[in-house]
Amino acid sequence: MNALLHDLLFDYTLRTVALGSAMLGATSGVLGSYAVLRRQSLLGDAVAHTALPGLVLAFMLTGSKAPWVLLLGAALAGGSATFLIGAVTSSTRIKYDSALGLVLSVFFGFGLVLLTFVQKQPHAQQAGLDKFLFGQASALVGRDLIMTGTAGVAVIALVILFWKELKLLSFDPAFGTSLGYSMRAVDFLLTLLLVLTIVLGLQTVGVVLMSAMVVMPAVAARQWTDRLGHMVLISALIGVLAGVGGAVLSSSFSRLPTGPTIVVCLFLLVLVSLLFAPQRGLVFNWIRGRVNRRRLRVHAVLLDLYELSTQHPGPEHPHASAVIRAMNPAPESVAVTLFDLTARGWVERPAKDLWSLTPAGTAEARRVSQSLESRR
Repeated sequence: MNALLHDLLFDYTLRTVALGSAMLGATSGVLGSYAVLRRQSLLGDAVAHTALPGLVLAFMLTGSKAPWVLLLGAALAGGSATFLIGAVTSSTRIKYDSALGLVLSVFFGFGLVLLTFVQKQPHAQQAGLDKFLFGQASALVGRDLIMTGTAGVAVIALVILFWKELKLLSFDPAFGTSLGYSMRAVDFLLTLLLVLTIVLGLQTVGVVLMSAMVVMPAVAARQWTDRLGHMVLISALIGVLAGVGGAVLSSSFSRLPTGPTIVVCLFLLVLVSLLFAPQRGLVFNWIRGRVNRRRLRVHAVLLDLYELSTQHPGPEHPHASAVIRAMNPAPESVAVTLFDLTARGWVERPAKDLWSLTPAGTAEARRVSQSLESRR
């Protein structure tokens, strides 16, 4: 552990990769929260895949593999695809998801054709373009950190500046329009920021996996909170954890690619969130369900005994378990519930197979009965 921490702080390559991945994770997590809330999770997938032909065309037109040239081409292609998806859905009867799948497949297929064509050329200048499919985080250098960090700070600053407008866009755009805000302009801004973030992440995790950087942190964060501010913050932290964790793990094992490792770390964080989040986690929901079912069974038997006691001179009058089972909708659980009530001090057993309420049980039965009456 100390060795890993030492390498993370003092090893230039690992520190560069970890910082770049962390900044990408934070920015993707922030914007992914809005994409998930607006049910546009696949927009990130579409932008990432449609960026491929832009990358290849930028190289074919300029002959340069400079990162800013390739990423500019990717950004233009991703923006064009996003505009085309909107145009198709607004001018035809094609639904959003169908238009997204159509544009994604066409652009990505076209990109693969161009990439194959370029790679078959006799010169070696095209070497390395295929790395954008799955990313090459280990190739990050200082100038990449500056570019990613500058873009990340700008994106987060704009999110903070337009926080209220983005919140209205996510939850009630019609109300935002009634207040005088241009929701179409806000939507364009959010899409532009998302395209920028995805394009910057292509070098780290690649075209195929970049959508996971947008969707997974937000999905995990959604399990922990119902507040937008908390969700955005948690999503950013999850993106940072996955980025740093993936970089550290890939450096610890030979021939382990950083981009896919980051995605695997994200998946593990999503899995933990789905299972153990206090409000939405499957484990806690299962525990709450068992507790609630047990409480309902206890209250049902308690109220049955209380109803029987009202038909006799006093609550201490004993009743056979067969009578209680006949009144209960789940007779198979009555025996266990009676022993549970006895352990709580609400029921006593004066004779074999006879049960009666204690004073404490009578008081609890009255409280439950009054609570039920007040809810009706």
